[in-house]
Amino acid sequence: MVKLGCNIDGNLDDAKFSEPLPWIGIYVAAASLACLILMAVDGIQGIRYRKFWFPCKYFSLNATSLTLIATAIKLAVDLNTSMPRRQDQLAKLSSTVFICTVMGNSMPSLGTMENKEMAMNIMALGILVITVIVNICIQLGTGVIYVFWKEHAFIMFIMLVLLLFWTFSALTVPTTKRYLELKYNKKYELALKESSKETSKTVVNKLREDLMKYWMMAHTCSPQFVMGRSVTCTATGAFCLLSAATLAEAMVRSYFMPWSLKFCIGKSDYQWSTTLVLVIQTIAVGVGTFAPACRWFTAINFSCQNRGNTLWNKIFKVEHYWIQSLVEMKECPLTLRVRHRHFRKLAHAAKVHFLNLCIKVQTGIVLTSKVIRLISIFIVSQIFFCCSCCEELKKKFKFKNGVSNTESGLESQLSLKLDLRRFVLHLEGEDVMVELMMKCKRDPTDHWMRIGGKKQPKDLIKLLETSTFSQGFKGVGKCDSNQVPSLGSEEPPNCWVLPVVTLTSIAVALPNINPCSIKQLIRGVNEGLEYVRLIEEYLDARDLLNIRKTAEVVWLGVELYRKWLDVDLHKLSLQEKSPKEIVQQLADTAKNRSVEFHTKPTNQCLTQSPSLWPVKVLAANSMYRISQTILQNCESINDQMGEKLFEAVVVMISDILGACLTNLQHLIPIKCLSSTIEEREESVRHAVYILGKTEKILNLLEQRAPPSLEPQQMACIDEWRSLYMQKNPSPFIPSSLESETASNDSSDFYVSIN
Repeated sequence: MVKLGCNIDGNLDDAKFSEPLPWIGIYVAAASLACLILMAVDGIQGIRYRKFWFPCKYFSLNATSLTLIATAIKLAVDLNTSMPRRQDQLAKLSSTVFICTVMGNSMPSLGTMENKEMAMNIMALGILVITVIVNICIQLGTGVIYVFWKEHAFIMFIMLVLLLFWTFSALTVPTTKRYLELKYNKKYELALKESSKETSKTVVNKLREDLMKYWMMAHTCSPQFVMGRSVTCTATGAFCLLSAATLAEAMVRSYFMPWSLKFCIGKSDYQWSTTLVLVIQTIAVGVGTFAPACRWFTAINFSCQNRGNTLWNKIFKVEHYWIQSLVEMKECPLTLRVRHRHFRKLAHAAKVHFLNLCIKVQTGIVLTSKVIRLISIFIVSQIFFCCSCCEELKKKFKFKNGVSNTESGLESQLSLKLDLRRFVLHLEGEDVMVELMMKCKRDPTDHWMRIGGKKQPKDLIKLLETSTFSQGFKGVGKCDSNQVPSLGSEEPPNCWVLPVVTLTSIAVALPNINPCSIKQLIRGVNEGLEYVRLIEEYLDARDLLNIRKTAEVVWLGVELYRKWLDVDLHKLSLQEKSPKEIVQQLADTAKNRSVEFHTKPTNQCLTQSPSLWPVKVLAANSMYRISQTILQNCESINDQMGEKLFEAVVVMISDILGACLTNLQHLIPIKCLSSTIEEREESVRHAVYILGKTEKILNLLEQRAPPSLEPQQMACIDEWRSLYMQKNPSPFIPSSLESETASNDSSDFYVSIN
């Protein structure tokens, strides 16, 4: 091994200092490739879902992306490594252009950030941009960059402009979010009011129409869409095109006009890795420029089509929401604690002057963006004019009948969506957005309904068909009797999931049951729990987090291992015991667990708050009560009656799931309101998907008469049980009558579900 350090002369031996640089170049290329892939995925997603404003789902401005960008531009900020060759100098330029590309590409991600996060990210981006500009200026002065100095100067100017656009566009995000949130809530109430008046339509059709309204509202108020269609964001598309064109011009001059440039001979310490970096970053610039260019072109295309309807005196008007946050900051007092009145006055005056300057800069940025859009319209409109002339010539060779049919078809389509105009949410100065949304005729609700319809929960539907829905889901009140004595001083509140998974555990433990029936039951319950969890999350206002956690723990063991806590249900079913003995064993095991907890002195404080009991104690309490209820109601269980008990338990499970799923018609609208404005479009899409999957279930449940409960009461299982107890004060058949029934026909197993 060669000894490192000083050489023979006593000087530092730096011969090996440059050896790792090719590997560093590979590291830079890998970071650039990561950015390229993320931007490409966002572009593909935008095309796939026809979102031509290209939201930033994977490549948004955050700590991770900023770290990747800082790594990818290593060559641009390298101050002293020799870069003599053509590809070396182009790699410097491509790294600089790459920054402009990622800034333009990820600008809509501003809409997804919270205020503090947005401030920190923009500060980090500003530090990065200023550092790059300073380093490039140093390299231009020292000669590390000795060609393309005009291109570098132009790109640095674009970087500063984009940074200004980022900073001042961010100031509008809180204002627009707050305004559109208020507007969404008002339109949501309007949609609910209109839906309540339509009594002749089925539940599914009413929900489908409501979801079309909710989707239009959620889509048009999406913070990324709001930012993507703003004049500043579309203007960044033009700047990104200019930066990409600058890189293309430099590459054309380098490779196809070698006489126009003179490069030095020699070899960079990065060696072949600079070529790899140049290739990847050039592709990244092309791919990354696609999204901002499309935003720019979409805005120009629509503006060209509506030039005749545009009021030119409004084009150069700066809407109030652009400067509203700055005005509010100017009017607020300083939070700094300055004792002397004179200094407080100076500080306040300085703040007012600074914010007045910011307002002027913001006004200038907005007006500049509108001028860029106007210039683009005049240039692109000439191309559109030529295209329209060609289309007119083609129409002359078509039959008139075909044209009239097409027009009537379009009119009918527009008439169907005419009512959705009221649900297009837009900002001041965006009135033409209503026409844009009507012209694009995009309504993904039908698409997601079809996708959901292909994934109907078949086993859940079969399970619900066994329920007593025509009699009001009486199994909800039958599963837990008030005649079962409590093991503690107070009973914990009930949720929907826990009795379902407890009853399923009992069904799995019963002997002589067809394994296929058990598998089908578990699949059906698993499909039903998906919706029950959502109903409890969105509609049940009680704090039942610990009880729901208990249900999830129990269900995990039942579904994966056929175990209830540490009791192996499968082995229990194989023992030579009668169904009654198995249910009794489960009840005894649960009772022992619960009694052990309640008798410990250290647990006295927890016994006073049943909802805070440990998971295993809550599960044991539920198993004890349900098992004892079955034993009280089924005194005549014997060896041959396992299947009938299984069927009775399945009916109770089906009744509980059916009663819970009657809340689906309330869940779907609430889901479209409960999420944050950043997640609302995705939440509405999921609600449409749920409607598609549960369409048959809703049609099945609509056949029954609605219970005499308020919507907020229907989400609570205890309210259903109370309603059942009012209708059936003595829900259980006396033992004597049950014994008489059993003696009349010993082969029949009697379980009262009526």
